[in-house]
Amino acid sequence: MHEALLAEKLSSSIVRCNICQWRCTIQPEKSGVCGMYRNVKCILYNLNYGLASSVAVDPIEKKPLFHFHQGTQVFSLGGWGCNFHCQDCQNWEISMVKDVLKESEKISPQMAVDLAKQNHCRGIAWTYNEPSMWFEYTLDTAKLAKQNNLYTVYVTNGYLSPEALDLIGPYLDAWRVDIKGFSDKLYQDLAKIKNWRGILETAQRAKTKWNMHVEVVTNIIPTMNDDDAQLGGIAEWIASKLGTETPWHVTRFHPNYMISDLPATSVATLEHAYELGRKAGLKFIYLGNVPGHATETTVCFNCGKPVVERVGYQTNVCGLNESSCKYCGTDLNFTVNRGGK
Repeated sequence: MHEALLAEKLSSSIVRCNICQWRCTIQPEKSGVCGMYRNVKCILYNLNYGLASSVAVDPIEKKPLFHFHQGTQVFSLGGWGCNFHCQDCQNWEISMVKDVLKESEKISPQMAVDLAKQNHCRGIAWTYNEPSMWFEYTLDTAKLAKQNNLYTVYVTNGYLSPEALDLIGPYLDAWRVDIKGFSDKLYQDLAKIKNWRGILETAQRAKTKWNMHVEVVTNIIPTMNDDDAQLGGIAEWIASKLGTETPWHVTRFHPNYMISDLPATSVATLEHAYELGRKAGLKFIYLGNVPGHATETTVCFNCGKPVVERVGYQTNVCGLNESSCKYCGTDLNFTVNRGGK
């Protein structure tokens, strides 16, 4: 157990966890919604510090991050648990648990940095489950990563509290956030979340206050979030609050976990989302889980020439000069100057 950083004592026995936007009020010897923060004798502890469920070397494009240190490898770490309860969770075996399982691999912050460097990775990503489930560990590791010139990435549902974001903000380079829909009903039905607009506010804070590189993913689920109101709402919000050059990944749902009765998303639906994004003014929209689709390649929105060609996770940088198109000089919002240099 590792003492939590953002705990508030409410009485002689009750504590509030302020790591995420649930702000759970936790009774003695009980845990919060996620199961990974527990009140032990009026001290809040994280149960998951450095206990990894998953370790891998991935292409950064797998996160997916298409405009961030393109073509590099990232050391990926997953923990246990989640503060969402998504019915379509792809990693439910590690996220839908209420306790740390025996399969954990103990990896200290120093070990994570050493393993990243040994495996020729340019950075570290906390992914596979929600990173805030072991927030103190990600913070300690991020600090050490920056000292070792490695970039840092959160692959997140975006429900981190503003206080937690401000603690890790100086050490976090990329915020790859899910925007699952754009309605109260969608978030309640899919993830059991009510106050979902805090996700939007935190993403804006990551970009504007901490200058993080932000990319957005929406997994499009037939009959749940594939309507024009939600998809158009997401696209318009990205354009107005994060900027028209923010990448939007619209990905194909496949039946999984507790949603097995719906079909996989049609390519036509994804292409319609693409058109809605273009209508909102977005410059970079990518179709995910459709290998070989033309939208995998980044094209300069000014001159129309391809600058980064992709097929699956194979990347060919063919037209970039730092963050700009080498043909016409237009800035294309690529982050290539943080860590790993």
